[in-house]
Amino acid sequence: MNVCFIGGGNMATALIGGLLGKGLAAGQISVVEINEENRARLQRDFAVRAVDNLAEGAAGSDIIVFAVKPQQLRDAAQQAAPLLNGQLLISIAAGIRAVDLARWSGSQAVVRVMPNTPALIRSGMSGLYALPEVSVAQREQAQNVLAAVGETLWLQDETMLDAVTAISGSGPAYVFYFIEALQQAAHELGFNAAEARRLSLATFVGASKLAATSEEDVSVLRARVTSKNGTTERALLSMAAHRVAEHIAQAAHAAADRAKEMGDELGRD
Repeated sequence: MNVCFIGGGNMATALIGGLLGKGLAAGQISVVEINEENRARLQRDFAVRAVDNLAEGAAGSDIIVFAVKPQQLRDAAQQAAPLLNGQLLISIAAGIRAVDLARWSGSQAVVRVMPNTPALIRSGMSGLYALPEVSVAQREQAQNVLAAVGETLWLQDETMLDAVTAISGSGPAYVFYFIEALQQAAHELGFNAAEARRLSLATFVGASKLAATSEEDVSVLRARVTSKNGTTERALLSMAAHRVAEHIAQAAHAAADRAKEMGDELGRD
């Protein structure tokens, strides 16, 4: 399995590190990256071949991963089109639909993926959708690439990728936002910045691990911490009064709407 990445940013870096960690040889990976500094970093950190020429980078590849910004995907796909010869195409660009990538590239062997930034520490969550023309073997290849950096969820309906974008794709930012708020509250309650950070992060990591390893629903775990007339109940009543859960859901819906809008805007001829 020879993999060519078009774009060498954070997500490509995460996937390269994950694939190497799973046993893929550095010689099986190439990266097309226009930034000279980034090319040098990739060669130094991973010993992979990093070039600025698309034809050179894609030569001999079985899989091409488009790891560019959504606004750059059309140009990258059109430039790659004359070089394609049955390779599996994987896109991690938010919003842009598989059929549009297929149209620009002239290939139907397209898997669209929505990963998230915890892939950087191999704790990611990726939603995947394959066009009907993608073979079983190619689906397995896509699975192997994304499973190198975390969990995967295959979808039968591509529109659900907008929801994946809203929940797990953008979700880390919501988590960081909550941690920021918790740190601010800790600081206001008298802790210094280092103490506030330590308390907030350890609490969030510990609670997340507990939820991930428990067979019980998170609502049960929450109720178990919430004693009647206790401190936790008072905090949760305050959140309920301010409709925090409702606002979080509204925010996720807004993100899903924007993902759909991006697909409509960037997929136009």
